Amino acid sequence: MNRVLVATGGGDCPGLNAVIRAIVKRASKEKNWEVIGSVEAFNGILREPTEIVVLDEKRVSGIHVQGGTIIGTTNKGGPFAWPVKKPDGTYDYVDRSDEMIRKLAYMDVDAVINIGGEGSQKISQMLYEKGLNIIGVPKTIDNDLLATDFTFGFQTAVQIATEAVDKLVSTAQSHNRTLILEVMGRYAGWIALHAAVAGGAEVCLIPEIPYDIQKVAERLESRYHKGRGFAIVVIAEGAKPIGGNVAGVKSDEVGYENLRLMGAASRLMKELKEAGFEADMRETVLGHLQRGGIPNAYDRILATEFGVKAFEMVLERDFGKMVAYRHPDIVSVPLKEVIGGEKLVTPDHPLVKAARGIGISFGD
Repeated sequence: MNRVLVATGGGDCPGLNAVIRAIVKRASKEKNWEVIGSVEAFNGILREPTEIVVLDEKRVSGIHVQGGTIIGTTNKGGPFAWPVKKPDGTYDYVDRSDEMIRKLAYMDVDAVINIGGEGSQKISQMLYEKGLNIIGVPKTIDNDLLATDFTFGFQTAVQIATEAVDKLVSTAQSHNRTLILEVMGRYAGWIALHAAVAGGAEVCLIPEIPYDIQKVAERLESRYHKGRGFAIVVIAEGAKPIGGNVAGVKSDEVGYENLRLMGAASRLMKELKEAGFEADMRETVLGHLQRGGIPNAYDRILATEFGVKAFEMVLERDFGKMVAYRHPDIVSVPLKEVIGGEKLVTPDHPLVKAARGIGISFGD
């Protein structure tokens, strides 16, 4: 019996379950293959007792329509930085990767499919360099992963953000308000850009184009006449003013290394008031609503293609690589091409040009 282990790491994302289902259903067409899942990324392997879920066709039936992941996920710790509490209450971080690889060998695991974003794929590459047969599957709503045109989860997040813009338009118009919608994306503005264009926002502020608050205020003022009017601003959580920094705080959560981005919308509202913009304003922070719930059809399909391709890469022993979408093909790319950078919005991107063409201001 051959055995493949599946892990889902990093933030949850619409479409994770569709990937898991596709891997299992594709594996079922081969003789003598078993699929198992590690609970909460690689934590399920590292914990004692081990937390493993057998993933068969019955277990994954119908899960492609469910949000989240049936095997859980985490963005804390990991095999190279396992948190260990010291007597004084502080934590040390130890490398348990060799131990985990030995444990996988003892469990007769022939290959690992690691579904996750850039941080997860860094772990994939490090484990591959230690001799583990591993394949990556790209996952992030931010769409900021190198080497792939799109990641599953992104289109669902954009749809949710666009629907939020649509809803805000009616209340903004009713109250003659400017409403500011803050969306996720970390240091990439893909969600904000797509939602602003699809929803018809007046202003779109993204990390890649630092904004001039005076220009933002002037654009919003143009929407008002004798106190009447309304406007919608879409701002990415990583947006920042010219010469300024992102709004965020250092996390105190054990094992969580990323800066917690928060407050971009409220800061913008304060800056606009200081710039003399007098219209009534409100902020809405979508937050985790963008990551939860049912994946849309596009993300279910892309996730399914990724899952099938990942298992076929196992059969071909095409390890040390990640599944990727290069329109119109699903291909494999070396993990080294994925890590160490981000796919960001460029100021000359065609969608940025289209947005400017319909009058959307980026505050520059």
